Amino acid sequence: MELTGALRRFFVFLSEQQALRRWVTRNGWANRAARRFVAGETLEEACDAAARLNAQGKAVTLNLLGERTTRPEDAQAAAVLYRKVLEEIHRRSLHADLAVKLTQLGLDLSPKLAEENLDGICTQARRLGGFVWIDMEASRYVEATLEVYRNLRASGHGPDTVGVALQAYLYRSERDLEDLLRLGTRIRLVKGAYAEPPHIAYPRKADVDRAYVRLLERLLRQGYRPAIATHDERILAHARSFAEAHGIPLDRFEFQMLYGVRRDLQARVVQEGGRLRVYVPFGPDWYPYFMRRLGERPANAAFLLRSLVQESPGGFGRPSGVE
Repeated sequence: MELTGALRRFFVFLSEQQALRRWVTRNGWANRAARRFVAGETLEEACDAAARLNAQGKAVTLNLLGERTTRPEDAQAAAVLYRKVLEEIHRRSLHADLAVKLTQLGLDLSPKLAEENLDGICTQARRLGGFVWIDMEASRYVEATLEVYRNLRASGHGPDTVGVALQAYLYRSERDLEDLLRLGTRIRLVKGAYAEPPHIAYPRKADVDRAYVRLLERLLRQGYRPAIATHDERILAHARSFAEAHGIPLDRFEFQMLYGVRRDLQARVVQEGGRLRVYVPFGPDWYPYFMRRLGERPANAAFLLRSLVQESPGGFGRPSGVE
């Protein structure tokens, strides 16, 4: 078993432990450690972070953290706040779009509820010239997520209003990619951050990487304004060389990276003329996201351990040297 795969599964397990969640979120050191990966708890903090990134030549995707909503009123409240985010992006003229999770909008309660909430968000985005990404969650939600997306497209929301993420580590994603390409879908390609059984997802990192490259090449050739979301330097280099070899201009696709992760690599992509978008999460419900980020790379977990030693107790502050 690979260390990275075991680490990811361990932290995904921790992300679902409610007792640990209550303990961690009450501790100042964890709040400050999370601030490396989370822009803050408020919309104002998120928009301020987006403005700073825009000034560095980086576009932004804003995401209100939260998932697996269990009450209809909470799902509707999240939808209202997302529409407010779109308004604030427009008001401040930010180079930013939006990412949503359907379980936050009520998918566990009713696919129809999630679809209605997302339809309202997409209608607002279309009115304001914005764009909405549908994040992909654990494998059990993939089919329902794609069905909601197809229904939105059928109802008149086009590829310049709404797109969807695909996870390379799922075996089914190659088939899903072909179906989505036929719809002219705007696709964000990610590796996948959830713990999945080996009959559903590639268990070995090397196999995930190979699947990602296959999907990447297909997207670059046939995709509509695709997003290559990875911090893997070898894959980034391959994407650029593949694009150059096939006469694909750099403005036909964009790279996407996570807030607080490989900021050196983000700067390099911009310096080399690539289009870069940074995924900027915010909100008080940061614990599950934070744990998944720690599980993705041993360096992220090491960052938390250093914070335990170096940081003094306090609130959701801004540690020195953190973006």
